[in-house]
Amino acid sequence: MRRDTFLKSLLALTAAGGLPLAARASGANLKMMLPANPGGGWDTTGRALGKALQEGGLANSVNYENKGGAAGAIGLAQFVNANKGEGNALMVMGAVMLGGLITGRPPVTLDKATPIARLTSEYNVFVLPASSPFKTMADVIAQLKKDPGSVKWGGGSRGSTEHIAAAMVARAAGVDPSKINYVAFRGGGEATAAILGGNVTIGGSGYSEFSQYIESGKMRALAITSDTRLKGVNVPTLRELGLDVVIGNWRGVYGAPGITEAQRKALTDLVVAATKTKSWQESLDKNNWTSALLTGAAFEKFVDDEFASLRAVMVKSGML
Repeated sequence: MRRDTFLKSLLALTAAGGLPLAARASGANLKMMLPANPGGGWDTTGRALGKALQEGGLANSVNYENKGGAAGAIGLAQFVNANKGEGNALMVMGAVMLGGLITGRPPVTLDKATPIARLTSEYNVFVLPASSPFKTMADVIAQLKKDPGSVKWGGGSRGSTEHIAAAMVARAAGVDPSKINYVAFRGGGEATAAILGGNVTIGGSGYSEFSQYIESGKMRALAITSDTRLKGVNVPTLRELGLDVVIGNWRGVYGAPGITEAQRKALTDLVVAATKTKSWQESLDKNNWTSALLTGAAFEKFVDDEFASLRAVMVKSGML
């Protein structure tokens, strides 16, 4: 067969979806929207996924774009408006975005994009800067009861899981959640800097974002928002400390609006294949993430249920 005839046949098979996934994906140039500033959980997750796609031979290149603000709503709007019908575009999202959409009510909502997959789950940890005069969560709660506004809680955008967790802690301690002094940051990097600099009293985020600072002694871990202790993490749960608070975090990816079912399936297959790579497993281990892969209609239902659940928690905690 002549070389030009072979190439034409190969292109025809690719267009028809006749080639195996690996062959169709190989050489793909993907775009990844990270709707937060560098250094946070979405940034880390997106880049870990991109690395797995490339090292697994599933994508030739991944172009990242950070666009932080409003719990991801700014990045979501740009993603939706700029990528309609594009089957090579992904956006990282998660529980934080749902919370932000509930509190912020932006004009562009998540239903404009295409659900692809939930990837990971993890729990938040509350920490103090090493220089803090407080030593335990009991110290923080005592001050919170004495003067709620004097305790500055630092974390992600309004409506984030750490914001909700702070309100739940206040309520469990008998303090009016509406009186908490919550300082929202546009990304994990900014929140980390504020905590290390002593600009907030207490900070919260996914354990993976603070683990290196906890291990180095720059932050003091007080409590985890899980129902039981995390394996290999010597930090008590809030329940152990007498505060009946459990709330998890999760992250996933969406595709662009207006893509076809074939494009959606191809993108989903690509992401699923990436989660089976050695690179992705290394990222799970390194960041203490729990694999929580969910796709298709099950993922869509999960997002709808989570949205309703978060709204109910916010109402109960006095955030809405």
